[in-house]
Amino acid sequence: MTDTREVFPGDEVAVEEEYLASDGTFAKDGKIYASQMGTLELDDDECIARVISPNPPNILKPGDTVYAIVQDIRKTMATADVVAKEGTERGIGGETYATIHVSKISDGYTDEVSKELRKGDYIRASVIGVKPSLQLSTKGPRNGVIRSLCGTCKTELVKKKGGLYCEKCDKTSPRKLAEDYGDVVL
Repeated sequence: MTDTREVFPGDEVAVEEEYLASDGTFAKDGKIYASQMGTLELDDDECIARVISPNPPNILKPGDTVYAIVQDIRKTMATADVVAKEGTERGIGGETYATIHVSKISDGYTDEVSKELRKGDYIRASVIGVKPSLQLSTKGPRNGVIRSLCGTCKTELVKKKGGLYCEKCDKTSPRKLAEDYGDVVL
């Protein structure tokens, strides 16, 4: 490293004849500029210019565990809005609209999403893809529905025989439950 200094977005940090733009930088008209605030690192060995942020955005990647609310159900797909990433209190940067394909809901065979998830369910899921869109999976014992309300009376449902039960309406409905359903504090 030949140079380390604090920079702000828009600061000129190098020229493209000497370095390539990397994390936290962008190139325009032969010059490299900082795209975020942080510490500039000019790496002479790899010939790259990068800016390391002291508080980087929380960008989702495959393997991350997230919490989401199911927004819509179709026969072969559910959509959900990701609200948090496990292990961090910082908000999520970027796309939070995600899809869950029917084949990614349960370890067993499922032919219809509505047999496993319902609109309004709070779920824990794994990120399995981010391009071209955010894709989730609720496979595995740790993932699945962590909280759900009755569709009729909005009472919180309780776990009963692998499904969910509304004590007020005396109705049972199947779900793909997380092993700790009802124990997760939101």
